Amino acid sequence: MEAPSVALVTGASRGAGRGIALALGEKGMTVYVTGRSETEGSALGWDGTPLPGTIHQTAEEITAAGGKGIAVACDHSDDDQVAALFERIAREEEGLDILFNSATYMHPQLIEDKPFYEKELAAVEILNVGLRSAYVASWHAARLMVPRGRGLIAFGSSFGATCYMHGPGYGAQKAGLDKFAHDMAVDLDGTGVRTVSIWMGPLLTERARIAAELHPELYREFHAMAETPEFTGRIVHALASDPEGGELSGQTLIGAEICNRYGITDRDGRVPPSHRDMLGAPLNFSPAIVR
Repeated sequence: MEAPSVALVTGASRGAGRGIALALGEKGMTVYVTGRSETEGSALGWDGTPLPGTIHQTAEEITAAGGKGIAVACDHSDDDQVAALFERIAREEEGLDILFNSATYMHPQLIEDKPFYEKELAAVEILNVGLRSAYVASWHAARLMVPRGRGLIAFGSSFGATCYMHGPGYGAQKAGLDKFAHDMAVDLDGTGVRTVSIWMGPLLTERARIAAELHPELYREFHAMAETPEFTGRIVHALASDPEGGELSGQTLIGAEICNRYGITDRDGRVPPSHRDMLGAPLNFSPAIVR
């Protein structure tokens, strides 16, 4: 199977998207990275402090790691900007091998211990940039991948798809991503294009560091078991390179479990805990197909 060479990672200024993009860059890939942050500090953390990271910095790090990073400013709530992004990729590259959907709206009250009705209504925007935006990007990606007969569309999900985590908006977004992977795989069956949703565990990100400072009693054990985003990026590359990976299409995969299939480890050569016993398992969707 031909190794993947071109990827798009949405929402890659920082956090999960940045780490996944860097891991793909380490494999020598050309990686398009999108986001709205073009200047340092334009995004804020949970406590209102400026966050580090821009799409341009991520692209530079990808290139320094051995790949080719290409930064494209894109607001994934704007369908026209997304269409222009994919038109550019089609114009500049022979094809697209990997789409990783990571762009997500993170409302500043997301991790506050309040019921959803006491948070701002704006928190529902995660269903626009996070769920709907992943559908739009996947629609465009499929139209590039299907004619070539190969490609991987991946969604960054979490245990919040089946357990209560950060409220109903967050949970609905993650559950929706898992269903996207399942249902899109039905439509893509026989095309050579695969879909997967990947449950990531607690991640070592810029926002996580701030959360640990705000709630040290809750995050005391966090860093000991947390994953790096690069860990998921290495899994994504392995999935896209696996000649037998078609059998996984449509599935929701726990990163800390599927890594064993490819012998992938995280920092210090360790495998992060699965959390299945504590937080639950992916749903088993019905095999029924109603056209």
